Amino acid sequence: MKKSFKIAMAATVCAAALFSAVGCGDDSSDAKAPVYSVYCPDGAPALSLLNGLSKEDENFKYRVISSATVQAQVTGGKPAADFCVLPLNLASKLLGTGSVYQMLGTVTNGNLYFLTTGDNALLTSENLNTLVGKTVGAVQLTNVPGLTLQATLKQYGIPYQTVASLQAEKAEDKVNLLQMGSDAGNVTPVFGCDYYLCPEPAVTAKIKGTANSQTPFKLAGNLQELYGGENGYPQAVLVAKKSIIEENKTYADRLISYFKGNAEYLAGAETATVLSLLDKVRTDGLAPAFNEKNLNAQVIQNCSVRYTEAKNCKAAVNDFLSKLIAVNPNAAAAVSDEFYYLG
Repeated sequence: MKKSFKIAMAATVCAAALFSAVGCGDDSSDAKAPVYSVYCPDGAPALSLLNGLSKEDENFKYRVISSATVQAQVTGGKPAADFCVLPLNLASKLLGTGSVYQMLGTVTNGNLYFLTTGDNALLTSENLNTLVGKTVGAVQLTNVPGLTLQATLKQYGIPYQTVASLQAEKAEDKVNLLQMGSDAGNVTPVFGCDYYLCPEPAVTAKIKGTANSQTPFKLAGNLQELYGGENGYPQAVLVAKKSIIEENKTYADRLISYFKGNAEYLAGAETATVLSLLDKVRTDGLAPAFNEKNLNAQVIQNCSVRYTEAKNCKAAVNDFLSKLIAVNPNAAAAVSDEFYYLG
């Protein structure tokens, strides 16, 4: 009797164990669903993540990081980033062979604008040559912002030179470009330049912050339009590990769909929602590029956040890279056809 009871209990336990194993197997299968890392520097590029962040898709782990640490995420023997948003020129130099990462598309198209004071004219494609003889203070003159300005001046056939300071001798027959450092927050009208080239959100903040001063800033031109019309210039790009594209294309396509829908999402997003979503994925201790004082719908629009697939922007990317290289051979690199994901 006891032996029969033990056998029955054993059978019950085995059946329960089998049922549990099946259930755990299902749960385990779900738990093993891939989780892909998506890295992005803070600032305008981070706005490209918003639609994806709003989906709360557990297959993607987003991380907004300092621009100074982006390179480390896509280099080395085992790069950390499965997907990464980074400046095009940096991607061209680090990943241009297409052997490890491929470019899926462009995500931002420029956020650089001119500021001026007094009666200086609004700069357009028709009057850009009025800059000749004037001084333009450019934030990050030796990096992409300043290089894009120089490429644009070359495009219009306008001569320019760089000057070390406002006290340096100026050329009357050239545009005089002055390095304003890397922090747009330090730009003020008291510097005495005729024009200033700054990125958003600093542009809107500067206009607002000087509105009641004796020499208020005013918007004086859109570098994106001067360079490439409504298309702007290819600023930041989305790259993916080639192995993911080849082995698990479904997930790459899903992430691409989030980026494709981002412009529409941002058009209706509340500022508080944008800030909240970014705060959740930003590196601890990193000062946010955007806050409730410098972000609004106009700033978002001025950051030119929209996705263009690699197959539709390959020519524009190659052209922009060649123009950057013409200004500074070390600023970017020509990329191989393999760099572009055309699927």
